[in-house]
Amino acid sequence: MKKLFGQLTTPEVMAEVLTLLLAALLALALAHYLKNWLRPLSVRPNSSRWSRRLVVAGMVLAPPLLAVALILALRLSFAAFELPTAVLDIAMELATALVLVRFAVHALSVSLGPNSWIRKWELRLTLFFWAVIGFQYLGWFGAIEHTLDRIDLIPGKTTFSLWALLKSIVVIAGFLVATSLIARTIERRVMKLEGIAISTRIGISKFSTFALLTIGVLLGINASGVNMAALTVLTGAIGLGLGFGLQAITSNFVSGFVLLMDKSIKPGDVISFTGTTGTSSENFGWVQELRGRYIVVRDRDGVETLVPNQNLMTNSVINWSYSDQRVRLRLPVMISYQDDPEQALQVLVDAAANHPRILKDPGPVSRLMSFEDYGMRVEVRFWIRDPMNGVNNVRSDVNREIWRLFKKHGITIPVRQHDVRMLASKPDASDER
Repeated sequence: MKKLFGQLTTPEVMAEVLTLLLAALLALALAHYLKNWLRPLSVRPNSSRWSRRLVVAGMVLAPPLLAVALILALRLSFAAFELPTAVLDIAMELATALVLVRFAVHALSVSLGPNSWIRKWELRLTLFFWAVIGFQYLGWFGAIEHTLDRIDLIPGKTTFSLWALLKSIVVIAGFLVATSLIARTIERRVMKLEGIAISTRIGISKFSTFALLTIGVLLGINASGVNMAALTVLTGAIGLGLGFGLQAITSNFVSGFVLLMDKSIKPGDVISFTGTTGTSSENFGWVQELRGRYIVVRDRDGVETLVPNQNLMTNSVINWSYSDQRVRLRLPVMISYQDDPEQALQVLVDAAANHPRILKDPGPVSRLMSFEDYGMRVEVRFWIRDPMNGVNNVRSDVNREIWRLFKKHGITIPVRQHDVRMLASKPDASDER
């Protein structure tokens, strides 16, 4: 250690380190200005997808590429003046490795899509893999491996060191990334098959993703060389925790597969969770997408609700477009006993006849439903074929037209009334005395 410190503090090495620090700061400053110049090109609407990706890749690779260029310029300058370049040579190789690792991680992130977890961890993964490569190049990797291998996590006859755990995590993560790429490719291919129902396509893609990830974990454990006997206690504890703590999650996943297989709910369906058909639309919305644990339901206000799959299996759900998107709406109204019910029934039909969203076949009809204590209950019924565009707006339009026509024809909507009579009691004979 003392010898290494003496070598690092020589004037020649200090000069190289100082110039490297200045080059790094200059590279960061130039990369900042270059990113600001390229950023408008990455969101240009009339450019192609590949051109935008190239611009984004240029923004991502700008810092390490500029660092390589500046280190190369310093290397040539030092060589021209016959100055030592050992530190610059090491920095040049490490900077080149950083460029390659940054490009590989960015390409992997793009291939997995914008919703991949790698997109959020892209820079951290780059620094991690670059540090591993740097330690291996500098010869520090063997010492770190020896130190971590002496830390036993499971004391006893079997040994499971911290190094074995870290190696297993890296190998399993690699297999998971590979299987994720394969699963995403299968999903893209399956979702383009127009001849298969959308729910079936989603079910195939989700099942293939789950199966491939499971296979990736098993292959990763096998390839890492971990002795499964050493993990018996650990896996038993994890299994017990999964059994008690993840019952709801497992139920939601299984329910999601059942929903996909029986096609009871699929993207585009209009559903409501509570209320009575035709009189209420509480929790009314249409299915945006089906996920492994929940479905996304978007209502008329633009609010997206995440409904667990288990709720759809155990509770009653009204699917307005299960087999046919046509639905019938009912609008009850009261009329006075002094009015002509035949005229009122015709007015109800006229109120719903000219609405653009109400079907002509079958057309609207009206019915005299019952005789109540303060009036006659009549009802107009009509069909619409697009409940995904809303049902309350149609109700409102028809109700407004009913009110206008009732006023025009002098039809009265009665109000429930109660008569209160005050009866005077006869005076008691004892009071007269």
